[in-house]
Amino acid sequence: MPPSAERTGAVRRAGSPFTGLGPVFMKELSDHLSSMRMMVLTLFVIVFGALPVGFALNDLRNVVVSDPYLFLRIFTVAPERVGLAFIDALNFVIPLMAIGLGFDSINSEFNRRTLSRVLSQPLYRDALLLGKFLGGLTTLAVALVALWLIVLGAGLLLLGLPPRGVEVARGLGFLVVAIAYGGVWLAVAMLFSVIFRSTATSALCSLGLWLFFLILWPMIASAITGGFTPAQFTSLDQMAAVAELGQGLERLSPNTLFREAVIGLLNPETRSLGFMLPMQMRGAIPGAPLPLDQSLILIWPQLTGLIAGMIVVFAVAYIVFQREEVRA
Repeated sequence: MPPSAERTGAVRRAGSPFTGLGPVFMKELSDHLSSMRMMVLTLFVIVFGALPVGFALNDLRNVVVSDPYLFLRIFTVAPERVGLAFIDALNFVIPLMAIGLGFDSINSEFNRRTLSRVLSQPLYRDALLLGKFLGGLTTLAVALVALWLIVLGAGLLLLGLPPRGVEVARGLGFLVVAIAYGGVWLAVAMLFSVIFRSTATSALCSLGLWLFFLILWPMIASAITGGFTPAQFTSLDQMAAVAELGQGLERLSPNTLFREAVIGLLNPETRSLGFMLPMQMRGAIPGAPLPLDQSLILIWPQLTGLIAGMIVVFAVAYIVFQREEVRA
């Protein structure tokens, strides 16, 4: 069935809606990897992350105490001269890179008047939108894997020690979290690219939403929590309820979910990501690292939240795109 039948809505579509997904995916991946924009974004990520990594490695070379998770400290240590850990730097650059890959994915086709020509081929909108999203997500994954390998290589050269298997496994888990986090902002950028015809408007809205969750939302969550905080606590349960309310509001931000998930993975000594009463820590050995499986259980809600957010935002973009009229 030609795609014109899809637009009329009078006849049920024939065949798989994902016909043509492969060519769209490969075309998007090729365009991203060979574009000057991708080179600039990758260079920006490497340069922005090199400073905290370099200072962290310099500090870790002077550590004389045996540390079984020395390689993981490269990601989490905040050098005194910088005051910014590598994972904090990624909390900035991953959304910028994802937004840079997706803010003009659809509206640029409208502006060049090529979208109607593409959809005149045996290709459904489902395959077009999903192929563009997967192409951008794969490009982001390639850049993050390359950056991760560069950091491990630098640590191997300067520290003179190979990473242990559990450190590599935690690092791979970190990559999954980072890709899911980038996928959220890639879906946001594509949503605004579907809604707005102007690429500048879609870029500004995507960046504005990111800055809102990065800067304003913690203040708003704190203000809302303060409104529910009594003048004087009468029980520990009341204190715990207020703390859980504040943490729940902050976790509506993808930035908070990413930061908590990364801390739970790369800092094995982290035993809880929420509010805990002293009685709940009874029997725990202070400073004892958690096994990998327990750390994965600890961050599972945060990782699930990032993946669910990515799917929900992409689904909204999909619904809006299906309802739009495409003219030659």
